[in-house]
Amino acid sequence: MKVEVLAVGTELLLGQIADTNGAWLGEQLALAGVDSHFHQVVGDNLERIVLALRTALARADGVVVTGGLGPTHDDITREAIAEVMQVPLVRDPAIAERIRALFASRGREMPSSNLRQAEVPEGATPIEQRQGTAPGLVCPVGRKVVYALPGVPHELREMFARGVLPDLRRRLAEQGATGVIASRVLRTWGLSESALGERLAGRVAALDAAGGNPTLALQASGIEGIKVRITAKAPDPGSAGAMLAAEEAEVRAAVGDAVFGVDGDTMEAAVGRLLLERHLTLGLAESLTGGLVSARIVAVAGASAWFRGAVVSYAPEVKWQVLGVPEGPVVSEDAAEAMAAGAAKVLGADVGLALTGVAGPDELEGKAPGTVVVGLVLPGGPPTARRLRLPGDRERVRQMAVISALDLVRRALLAAGPPAR
Repeated sequence: MKVEVLAVGTELLLGQIADTNGAWLGEQLALAGVDSHFHQVVGDNLERIVLALRTALARADGVVVTGGLGPTHDDITREAIAEVMQVPLVRDPAIAERIRALFASRGREMPSSNLRQAEVPEGATPIEQRQGTAPGLVCPVGRKVVYALPGVPHELREMFARGVLPDLRRRLAEQGATGVIASRVLRTWGLSESALGERLAGRVAALDAAGGNPTLALQASGIEGIKVRITAKAPDPGSAGAMLAAEEAEVRAAVGDAVFGVDGDTMEAAVGRLLLERHLTLGLAESLTGGLVSARIVAVAGASAWFRGAVVSYAPEVKWQVLGVPEGPVVSEDAAEAMAAGAAKVLGADVGLALTGVAGPDELEGKAPGTVVVGLVLPGGPPTARRLRLPGDRERVRQMAVISALDLVRRALLAAGPPAR
């Protein structure tokens, strides 16, 4: 069964709000074993909504429409669906009374415009609204169906689970369709999208030759790295999970330690797990990042078990006086190594990490914007430093410096071997 998602709202096209509903619905449809090959966004225009609906119904068995069910003049999803169904709108007295009662319970008089929300395409079944005023709709169009849901996310999610999902499952059963679609995302850092694609080219070809299940897809995610999405379709969740696990092992074999996490994992959480396994703590010295690294770290629940703190040594004098960095250039390997050692000593940490550099837009000490030097010291070893050249404007350089530095810690811990037993 194929179902498309149609988001209605000029504000979506203008970029004033993001269509988070579409992403959530795509995930829920996949979990239910429903294919969703197209998502559309259309403005508040009757002719264009009708065209979008007819286009979707020509390709799919059903459409989930979000938005345009409010009481104002530009809320015209009901009218568009009625035109596609070729039926009139009729007022549902029960819906009208419920809306009146809702306003009365809040000590307010219902505006007459809210009665528009009680209008239902003839032959459609309302989905009771329990959190707002706009009811949803289940609208048959021949052997196909249009589901209309409010655009307010919490209203949409509750209504989808209660009023749409059961109907979808019934239709799937009638078609004899079973199964689930499941995905897993492997998060990588340190390889470009093209380099990652080259490493996985053989695996993609093998999967295509075997029928394309599971599938692999790459998604560039800016300062969060490149994501490798594995998607599998199977008769049941257990079988899908086994397929995902098997393919994850293949991807990891091809990509190596560029993979730092799965699904919602972050680089800072991955570093934290490695430190905990090794019973180590981390101390920071930040210059150009100005506290961004420590801010990400403390967003990880339980970070206090492995994070000692940070010295934001932005001024050269702080590097010299607090961290014991020798006076001289501060954007250098020597300065970064001394900052890392100083952070570990001052903060009483096992591992010291330091960042210094030039975020831009101007040069510093003859170094170009985007020059970043990361210092690192591990227990029992000498301080080391690595110079990076990061692209982008000031903010992008700073953000990329954060995850690049944390990735250096991660790789160094992995290279040092497993924790002692």
